[in-house]
Amino acid sequence: MEDVILILTLLLVAFMALGVYAGVKTVRAAKRGVDRTITQARRSVEDTALRAKSYGQPGVPGELAQLRLTLRTSMRATQDALSAGAAEDDSLSESLGLFQRLSAHGRELDNDLKRLEREPDRATVATLLPGLRERTERITHSAESLRWAARDRAVQFADDDLAALNAQIDLEAGALRHWTTEDPAPRSETAGHNWSAPADGVTPPSLTPPDPRLHTGYPWQKSARPESTN
Repeated sequence: MEDVILILTLLLVAFMALGVYAGVKTVRAAKRGVDRTITQARRSVEDTALRAKSYGQPGVPGELAQLRLTLRTSMRATQDALSAGAAEDDSLSESLGLFQRLSAHGRELDNDLKRLEREPDRATVATLLPGLRERTERITHSAESLRWAARDRAVQFADDDLAALNAQIDLEAGALRHWTTEDPAPRSETAGHNWSAPADGVTPPSLTPPDPRLHTGYPWQKSARPESTN
């Protein structure tokens, strides 16, 4: 009896621990989701404010805002392109490592630009603008090189796959038309008889209707209308 009680107690403790673990995981996942949402909302607000400053404030403040906006837009586009490509192409892992190093320079530049936005000495900031422009161009140029290289690589892989697929389809189409290359028998010999398979035993695929239940949906397909029961 004591052994049974001990086993039941251990099971109860295990279930409670499992429940606590699952609850912690759920809370952490929800917190990460909330953090991502807050971060995205903050970025959207900052981008909108920078865009308004770049168009609405002339001179040094507007140019600083434009540099920050250009930097953030380029780096974010490159990060999205590399992250999406790395999920299917392991060769982009090195590119991601290089981008992380480039991101450190981008963050440093963004912090400098942000700090200079609050600098009251506009004349001194104006003398720094050429160097800030050059840093921004160097970073965004490197980011764009990584981004377009990753996109060109993905397009080339897609073209190669499509070319191979086209060749296979051409071969399959030739095989499907094999029965039409047979010399037809004289009309007098075939009158009154049902069709029979060719001598080589190949059954024309077109005479076997496909099962509509096996069709998978694509964006260009229309949904079949159900038959009326009236």
